[in-house]
Amino acid sequence: MTKAKRQMKEDIKLIDIVIELVDARIPFSSRNPDIDELGKNKYRMILMNKADLADKEATDEWASYFKKQGYYVVSLDARKRNGMKSITDMIMEACREKIERDKKRGIKNRPVRAMVVGIPNVGKSTFINSYAGKACAKTGNRPGVTKGKQWIRLHKDVELLDTPGILWPKFEDQMGGQRLAFIGSMNDEILNTDELAVQLIRFLKEQYPFSLTERYQVSTDGTEADVLLEIARVRNCMSKGNELDYSKAAALLIDDFRSGRLGRITLERP
Repeated sequence: MTKAKRQMKEDIKLIDIVIELVDARIPFSSRNPDIDELGKNKYRMILMNKADLADKEATDEWASYFKKQGYYVVSLDARKRNGMKSITDMIMEACREKIERDKKRGIKNRPVRAMVVGIPNVGKSTFINSYAGKACAKTGNRPGVTKGKQWIRLHKDVELLDTPGILWPKFEDQMGGQRLAFIGSMNDEILNTDELAVQLIRFLKEQYPFSLTERYQVSTDGTEADVLLEIARVRNCMSKGNELDYSKAAALLIDDFRSGRLGRITLERP
């Protein structure tokens, strides 16, 4: 973490705009607060990735929230390239002052330099690959740029620094950590999947009850444990002793949530 911060502190001197990816299902919990400090003198953009898995109404609320704080905001699904077309326009809009300033100084056609940052599992690599497409080319060392830095020329208007530091999430509170676990930003091997599934059911019962009834045809009237056992029965999650397997049902539920099979769900609101 310290090494990543130190590297980013050096790299950020070379760029014009910081593009921060967050998961649209948890736009607050999937941010690292250090990015605000590191990028405070740069233009800022937030990309809410995996928007196809998130509640659209909630995504709109988050977009308004971030815009009020001075960020440029785009919602997208990097895997399907939905929302990609608007990103270049947004980058140019965000950096308009800098571009105008360059023109007045006689500097023309200098690409905007960007850095993509974000915590693990928010889709940085997928976004970079989708955005760059097949046309990207590494332009190598540039005049006035620290030796060894590699740049990806996305097109004539934008270059991307290809050595972004990876900042890990900060667990400011237990709920934030739990939400990161729900979307898969932690190693499942260190988690209690049964307990995680119970917590997810608790949230869904309160906020999205139809997601459970429509997917599994189960009642949500009982306790969270009752609902999980009912899912195990409906989906035939059985152990070797031909008994209902609580853990199999828990893993099934979490996988269904992460893949969007439970519908478009957002875990937090502004």
